[in-house]
Parts: sequence; C-alpha cells; structure tokens
Amino acid sequence: MPRPTAAQLAYGSATVIVSTIAMLLLSQTSTGLGVAVISAAALALGLLVALTVPAPRRRGRHAAPTARQGAEGTSPATTRSAGADAEHPVHH
Repeated sequence: MPRPTAAQLAYGSATVIVSTIAMLLLSQTSTGLGVAVISAAALALGLLVALTVPAPRRRGRHAAPTARQGAEGTSPATTRSAGADAEHPVHH
C-alpha cells in the first residue's frame, strides 16, 4: 500500500477536525456515547476524503514523451547538458 501524500493527510485531518466540531455543535450531545458516535463518523468521513484525493501521477519508463520533449524522448535539459559537456570537457 503506498504512503499517503501530504495533501491526503492535510485534507483528511482537516475533515476530521472540522466535521467533528460541526457535528458536536449541531447535535448538542453531551453523552459519552454520542461523542463516540460522532467521533467515529468524523474519522470515517476523514478517511473517505483522504482516499478520494487524487494521488500525483508518476511517469513510467514507457510513457509517451510530452510536447516539450523531442520525438526521440530527450528533454531540453538533457540536450542542453550534453552540449555543455561537449563545450567544457573534463580532464582527468
């Protein structure tokens, strides 16, 4: 199972805190059972929100080159560094 991202942790935690406070204020419960039920519901809602936050997409080895990359799949930074290496050779 992949680790949660910072966005997932932030959205999930904020959802738990805000929904717990909102439900406690709206329900005006004072019993331990009521607080426990609201807390469990807030945790479930926070988990749902954290899991639905889209994860960042990683590019695989066989991904199609982007518009900024050439047809051969080299990025401008790679091309630039190759030219810089040819201009300034390293002497060992």
